[in-house]
Order: sequence, then C-alpha cells, then structure tokens
Amino acid sequence: MEPAATATAIMGSSAAETTNFDSVVHLYWPRVFRFALASLRDRDAAEALTQDCFLHAYKAWTRFRGEASIQTWLMRIAVNLVRDASRNRRLQFWRRLRAEDSEGIGVYARDGRLSPEAETLLREQIAGIWKATTCLPERQKSVFLLRFADEMTLLEIAAATGLSENAVKVHLYRALRTVRTHMGRPE
Repeated sequence: MEPAATATAIMGSSAAETTNFDSVVHLYWPRVFRFALASLRDRDAAEALTQDCFLHAYKAWTRFRGEASIQTWLMRIAVNLVRDASRNRRLQFWRRLRAEDSEGIGVYARDGRLSPEAETLLREQIAGIWKATTCLPERQKSVFLLRFADEMTLLEIAAATGLSENAVKVHLYRALRTVRTHMGRPE
C-alpha cells in the first residue's frame, strides 16, 4: 500500500481497528523527529526523545480512544517530552555546546537549486531564527516550532499542546514578534 493510502487508512480508522503500529511509526517518525530536533537542537537527544515518544505511544496504543488524530496524539506526547527534557538540567551542558552548531536544522532546508551565496544567506537567516527561538518562553517556542518547523495548523497545535486555539494564536503572535525583533525586522 502506498504511504498516502496507508495514512488515509490509518487516519480514517479508530484505534481499535488500527493494529499496524509499525505503519504509524513509519508515517509519523519524521514529523516527531523534526519537532524534537528543532526544539532540542541536539540530534542525539532528538532521536532519543522520538524513540521515547513512540515507546509511550506503543504502551498506550490500546487506550488510544481516537478522540484526536493519531498525528495530534503523537505530537502531544512529543510536546510533553520536550517540555520535560527542557526542564532537565543535565541537558544544559549539551545545549550550550551545540548552540553554535551552524548545521542543525538548516541542512534540511537546502533544495540543491540555490547558488552558494544564496545558500549561505539562507543558512545565516535560519541560524538567526533558531538563535532567536532560544529566548522564547517554552509555550511560545513549542507553538512556533509546531507551526513553522512542522507546518501544523492552529487547531492541530491547540490539540497537541492542550491550549485553546485563541491561546495558540496569542503565543504564536508573541513568538513571531520576538523572533522578528531579534532578527532586526520591525513588525
């Protein structure tokens, strides 16, 4: 079955009908990993967090009620794990060590059609954005990353974070204002 057809089949069925957890992992691993990497800026920590997310999901698979989409449910688990990891003081050393990482998430933005100058400019802009996100409060950072790194809708973000849609809008607005200010761009 093609990935799109598999996604449609999984999203259209209840948790009781969905028995192929491997398909869920295959479909959603990149999205969860991308969010974890953007949040933690540490590839090893992001991989470990992604594994933990799917381990939590696997353990709770039989209790999944289908009140939200599988994607939203997984992202909610990931958001909570990122929040817990951010509170963990042991990660502070690694965060500082990798703060100057110029590769990070910017490597994934390359499309191969950019000139070296344009690619360098893009890399500098992306690095500036990631640097600006470090000073965001945790909720604003989560909302910002879910919206722009994972391209989730406001309703999906609300479901994943447990916030109301209006609260998501407020946090996103404030995050954008802060990032723009740090980037030297007026509102």
